[in-house]
Amino acid sequence: MDIRYEEVDSNNIKELANLANTIWHEYWTCILSDAQIDYMVDKFQSESAILEQIKNDNYTYFYIVFNDEKTGYIGMSKKEDCLFLSKLYIKQQFRHNGIGRNSFEFIKEYAKKNKYDKIQLTVNKHNENTIKAYLKWGFKITDSVVTDIGNGFVMDDYIMEYQLEKI
Repeated sequence: MDIRYEEVDSNNIKELANLANTIWHEYWTCILSDAQIDYMVDKFQSESAILEQIKNDNYTYFYIVFNDEKTGYIGMSKKEDCLFLSKLYIKQQFRHNGIGRNSFEFIKEYAKKNKYDKIQLTVNKHNENTIKAYLKWGFKITDSVVTDIGNGFVMDDYIMEYQLEKI
């Protein structure tokens, strides 16, 4: 599989925001309203939001490049006690062919390199296929949370964790 990961820098944040907008609108329509998707993209995946996350919240973003095409992206934040996997999104036509699994291997290596023994994420409770994938990869549901994100919208999520071997 010809796949590589390119770190996003300040020169291509706009390109990442455009990719995020495309993927979110093809992915979330079966779970969230268009209004909520638009709001969340603007709040969490706009150019300014991504820049803020990188500058102030210990975020690192990577493009997922498959056969020389940017087919998705990963966003991770270095927390005190875990690596927080905030984003793992792949364009619709590239899903279900091993890119997600390969990307998770990359994420585990990134966590180990940064001396973490735990990866944590939140996933929408209605995102059944993604929950199944994370469970298959070895994640466990540890909690659930409803988060008010403003504008009358909430995120209704499970918290999931993956335990790496102790360092």
